[in-house]
Amino acid sequence: MKNLTKISGLAAALAVAALPVLAQDAPAEAAAASAVPTDTVWILNTLLFLIGGFLVFWMAAGFAMLEAGLVRSKNVTMQLLKNVALFAIACTMYYIIGYNLMYPLGSWSIGSDETGGYLGAFAMAVLEAVGVGADGVDDYSYASTGSDFFFQVMFCATTASIVSGTLAERIKLWPFMAFTVVLTAVIYPIVGSWKWGGGFLDSQFGFLDFAGSTVVHSTGGWAALAGALILGPRLGKYKDGRVTPFPGSNLPLATLGTFILWLGWFGFNGASQLAMGSIGDVADISRIFVNTNAAACGGAIVAMIATQLLFKKPDLTMVLNGALAGLVSITAEPLTPSIGAATLIGAFGGFLVVVSVPMLDKLKIDDVVGAIPVHLVCGIYGTIAVLFTNPDATFMGQIAPIVIVGVFVFVTSSIVWLALKALMGGIRVSAEDEMMGLDKAELGMEAYPEFKA
Repeated sequence: MKNLTKISGLAAALAVAALPVLAQDAPAEAAAASAVPTDTVWILNTLLFLIGGFLVFWMAAGFAMLEAGLVRSKNVTMQLLKNVALFAIACTMYYIIGYNLMYPLGSWSIGSDETGGYLGAFAMAVLEAVGVGADGVDDYSYASTGSDFFFQVMFCATTASIVSGTLAERIKLWPFMAFTVVLTAVIYPIVGSWKWGGGFLDSQFGFLDFAGSTVVHSTGGWAALAGALILGPRLGKYKDGRVTPFPGSNLPLATLGTFILWLGWFGFNGASQLAMGSIGDVADISRIFVNTNAAACGGAIVAMIATQLLFKKPDLTMVLNGALAGLVSITAEPLTPSIGAATLIGAFGGFLVVVSVPMLDKLKIDDVVGAIPVHLVCGIYGTIAVLFTNPDATFMGQIAPIVIVGVFVFVTSSIVWLALKALMGGIRVSAEDEMMGLDKAELGMEAYPEFKA
C-alpha cells in the first residue's frame, strides 16, 4: 500500500508540475515557467543534464580516435596529446571566464551556495567591471546548477576539438594551446551568449539553433578555417597542380572514433531538450534520439553512393565524415522533422561533404580530417535546414545570424592566430620537423615505435 501511495504521489506531482517543451534556446523562459518545481522534476532534469553531459564528454574520445586514425603514424601521439590537453584547457577556461560570460543575465549563475561557487573572485570582478555581473539573480530554478555547468562545459570543449583535426601535422603545440585558451574563454562564450544567453540573435532575430549547428559547429569550423589559411597546407600536399593523398594511419581507429561521436551525439542533441519532467518532454527526447540517428544514417548512405559514382569506389573516410555531416546537419533542429525528413536532411549533409572536400583541395586549403566540410559547411546548411521543418523559423532569422557569427569568429580567430604567429615565433613547425613527424620532433615519443612511418 505504501508503494501504491508513493506511485500515486509521484504521478500527481508530475502531472501538476509538467514543464513545457524546452530546448537550448530558452533557459530563462524555462525557469520562469516552472516557478515551483517539485523535487521529482528537479531530479529528473538534473539527471538529464548529467547523462547528456557525460555522453558529450565521450565525444572527446571520439575526436581523439578519429584524428589519430586519419593522421599519419608519425603524428598520432601529438593528436592524442592535443585532444587531452585542449579538453582540460577548455573546461578550465570556461570555468574561470566563459560560463558567466555566456550567460550574463544570471539565469545560469555559477556563484551559488549549492555548487560552492565555480567562478573565481578575479573573473567575477572583471565581469562586474564591464557590467556583466550576476548579482541578485536566482540560480537555475528547475535543475541543479552544477549539472547545468557540467552539460554546458562539454559543448565548449567540443568547439575546441573541431579545430584540432584541421590543423594537424604541421602546427606547433603551444600556439595551438594558446588559441584554445582564447577560443574557449572568450570567442565561443560570446557567440553562445548571443543565442543561448538571451542575446540579440535570440531576442531580435528569433534565431533557432536547438543544439548548436551554428553556435558550436560552425564556430569551431570558422576558427579552423582561419587557422588553416594562415598556417598553410602540409608540405607536398599540393604540388605541380596535383593533390597528393596522405592516407591515415589507422582506419579501424577512425571508424571507432566515428561511432563514439555518433553515440555522444544522442547526449548532445537529446539533453538539449533541457527538461525531462513530463511525459511530453520524454517523448520529445526520444524523438530527438530517433531523428539524430536517422540523419547520421542518411549522411553515411549518400556519402557511400556518391563516392561510388564520383570516384568509382566507395571511400571509407568519406562515409565516416558523411555520418558526422548528417549529425551536424540535424543538430540545429532535431525535434520537428519526421524520421523521413531527418534522414533526407542528413543525406544532403553527406553529399555536401563529398563535394566540399575536393573543393577545398582546389582552393589549396588543407584540412587533414575534413572538419571544415563537416562542421562549417554542414553547420551552415543545418541551420538553414531548420526552415524546412520548423514553422517558427524565418529566412532572415536564420541567415543573418549565420553571417554575423561567421564574420565575428573568422575575424577574431584570424587576429588571434596572427598575434600568436608574431608573439610565439611562428605557429608552424619547421620543414625538417614536419618531415620527421611531430611525435619525434615536438614530443620525443611515438605512438607505434615498432613500425616506421
